[in-house]
Amino acid sequence: MRHEVAEGPCTANRFRGFAPRGILRATLFACFALVAAFSSPAPARAWGCQAHQIIALLAEKHLTPHALATVQEILNSNPINPDMKRICKERSLDAMADSSTWADDIRAQRPETSPWHYINIRFGATLRGAGKDVDEVVEKFCDPRESCLTHATAEQFAILRSAETDPRKKADALRFVIHFVGDLHQPLHNSTNNDQGGNCVPVNYFGALPQLRNPRTETYLPNLHGLWDYDILARATTGKTAEQAAADLDQSYRRKIAGWQKGPADIEAWSWESFQLAVTKVYGKLPVRIPAEVPQPVKSCVDDNHVSARMLKLNERIGEPYQKMAVPAIRERLAQAGARLAMLLNELWP
Repeated sequence: MRHEVAEGPCTANRFRGFAPRGILRATLFACFALVAAFSSPAPARAWGCQAHQIIALLAEKHLTPHALATVQEILNSNPINPDMKRICKERSLDAMADSSTWADDIRAQRPETSPWHYINIRFGATLRGAGKDVDEVVEKFCDPRESCLTHATAEQFAILRSAETDPRKKADALRFVIHFVGDLHQPLHNSTNNDQGGNCVPVNYFGALPQLRNPRTETYLPNLHGLWDYDILARATTGKTAEQAAADLDQSYRRKIAGWQKGPADIEAWSWESFQLAVTKVYGKLPVRIPAEVPQPVKSCVDDNHVSARMLKLNERIGEPYQKMAVPAIRERLAQAGARLAMLLNELWP
């Protein structure tokens, strides 16, 4: 589950000091079929299996020969433990695509990594004000006691480029970076409205009524977070493999990919893009408007005066109009994530 974090200073901008050269700052049904998704606990995993795999496969298409060979050598020399329980069952993928979902698997063994997958930028956050920039605004939503997505990405990238890093630790850092670049581009892993990134917003998705899955935490499925993690993409890519979907995105966004790979990497800006998309489209295009909640800590959907029960009463009905709006937004974020992941790795291993 996602957990709210207290506002406080964060050191995610350390990414600047780690940056090489131009970097100044730092499944067919999305792993689960819809039926399986509706019968499992509400996840906090960013994107679904298919989406993370698509990002990795798309990035591979834009890696330099040296970067591609280095990635393969690091991952193949220190493979994922074959006895590890894997969320995503696809085993025909190459090492980079298979590694793209490892960060979700490892949380069972390393629960301290769970907050690394998101940053709770609150509704109402703005860049208005003298001297404010994206870094300053984003960083105040990162709890230094737990870390957050932007900080964890910078830390793992620093490990990855360190010449002193143990080979196993470097392989794990690469797997984290592959995954976290995807997380940075998932709107609901970069925003909150006291609702655990939409996990506490039950929805009716094409007639699938929200069902109470955990009475203790008042968790419902389907919910808004799950839709943007996997359901919307799964519905849009029925019949396509991750490889086919990646090839389609590469063809559709080839001209834009070149532009996304120019200029410095800016992890805070990528997170802010996702936050803005959450406000304007994920929530902004819902059939029933959800007002901004008064900020307060939320550990489960019971908090904030039973937030999920209140959201349930809104009777959000998600159908074709919302689906048609969301699909292009998701496709572009996946393409951006793949392009930017390749840019990071190419800067590291030109």
